[in-house]
Amino acid sequence: MAQETAARAARLEVRGMTCTGCEEHVTEALVRVGAQDVRADFRRGEARLRLPAGFDPEQLREAVRRAGYEPGELEFLDPEGESVRQPVDRAGLPVRDIQGKGDPYDLVIIGSGAAAFSAAIQASERGARVVMIERGVTGGTCVNIGCVPSKTLLRAAEIHFRARSHPFAGLSTSAGPVDMSLLVGQKGELVTRLRREKYEALIDAYGFDFVCGEARFVDATAVQVGDRLIRGKAFLIATGADPAVPDIPGLGDVDFLTSTTALELRRVPESLAVIGSGYVALELGQLFRHLGARVTLMQRGERLLKAYDPEISAVVARMLAEQGIEVLTGVRYLRVEEGRAGKRVVLEAGGRQRAVEAEELLVATGRRPNTAALALDRAGVQVGARGEVVIDDHLRTNVPHIHAAGDVTMGPQFVYVAAYQGAVAADNALGATDRRADLRVVPRVTFTTPAIASVGLTEAGARAAGHSVRTSVLPLEAVPRALANRETTGVFKLVADADTGRLLGAHVVADNAGDVIYAATLAVKFGLTIQDLKETLCPYLTMAEGLKLAALTFDVDVARLSCCAG
Repeated sequence: MAQETAARAARLEVRGMTCTGCEEHVTEALVRVGAQDVRADFRRGEARLRLPAGFDPEQLREAVRRAGYEPGELEFLDPEGESVRQPVDRAGLPVRDIQGKGDPYDLVIIGSGAAAFSAAIQASERGARVVMIERGVTGGTCVNIGCVPSKTLLRAAEIHFRARSHPFAGLSTSAGPVDMSLLVGQKGELVTRLRREKYEALIDAYGFDFVCGEARFVDATAVQVGDRLIRGKAFLIATGADPAVPDIPGLGDVDFLTSTTALELRRVPESLAVIGSGYVALELGQLFRHLGARVTLMQRGERLLKAYDPEISAVVARMLAEQGIEVLTGVRYLRVEEGRAGKRVVLEAGGRQRAVEAEELLVATGRRPNTAALALDRAGVQVGARGEVVIDDHLRTNVPHIHAAGDVTMGPQFVYVAAYQGAVAADNALGATDRRADLRVVPRVTFTTPAIASVGLTEAGARAAGHSVRTSVLPLEAVPRALANRETTGVFKLVADADTGRLLGAHVVADNAGDVIYAATLAVKFGLTIQDLKETLCPYLTMAEGLKLAALTFDVDVARLSCCAG
């Protein structure tokens, strides 16, 4: 009993859990080393527990590692289960003591990702009283399990791939075995540093309140967090989204990877099967292929990247084939089961049944909004068929003082879109403005090698919008930078209005396409014409020159021009 009294409540971040079975493994591992009252939660990526006095926290981390998962930060909690770094409000009172008494907050933000922090900063700078509520790890998807960790590992994989395979005569390079554990550890250090510097440090810098816990609406004017009631004049729902899992027989009975847990693997698998072929599937599939795994992508649709123009799909299919990635399209999934080598996906493709076996199985079929725990019905907030929060152009829900932003709305799934929406939502929620969120020109980048980037309308989209359309398609072998790089798998495609010459869309598959697309974004946003692109100087031997050459291709054959005539 004395030991129980002295035990201290704590929360340990645990990365890599994907199901209730993982929760059981983590719980058993922590109990074995002496932790008490352990409750692991794979959805939150954490374990809550009690530690006896004098307990060495490193034992917890080592236990988690031995169980096959990645430990993160350990945070001690007060007796009520809240973080000991619980801030006070501007009256100097702990947030937990408010209990719904006194003045409500000007803005209550649920979530702590890009949309949430952008909104908190914007509202705080306007002098509003703001509280942010987070049930899991501060920082949301991008810094913790999305953009930052995936892109640093993608870069590592690209370097490994280029060391093993490059097009230059006279160079002798090689790549040894990959120590995935070291790579993942380095990735974790970067994530922790950026989370502290770009998120947690801003809480004190901007002076808004922060509450750890799960928020549930009591009604349209208050949320409950634990045993506390937090009232607000306005609310912003910015709880993001998690990987979605398709309904395939047997899938729930096997251990599979998601975009989150794939980034925590401590060993490169010999083979990887991927259900899905969107941007996450392409990036992670290529990542593991570049690290040495055999990779098979599977999708239900008949054409890869069907939302893009056919020229883009064709080049990406060629790129994957050149790099040894198998792609199966038009698939009907029959079942998933344990196989001799790991996981076995039984499917039908091209009228024939076959099985794909791989050591690991990655499910990358989109995302689902995090709304299930919010009790939105109590606030009267409308949700859509996928559980997403339904909003108007001003980011308002059907309850006027409740707004939503970011992935929870199932709009464009990009961190920069979420951040933009968060700032707009904060201003609108406070009554400072009544702005529409303008998402007509949103650049999109898939960080494969070569990268895929797009902005504006596709050819089909432009015709559907009523435009008379002209297009220009420039293969990458016509771009001098690509020739110098000796990497010519790619394409530039421009879509223009035939009557005005205005650029409507640009689509690029090329090295550094993500950097190139910003120039095209400005051109589309500000109504530049093809003639404007032709008449603007562009530095030679840059990939951006492809935009100008593609503009010239509307009227001339660039193959008949000198190298720098563009």
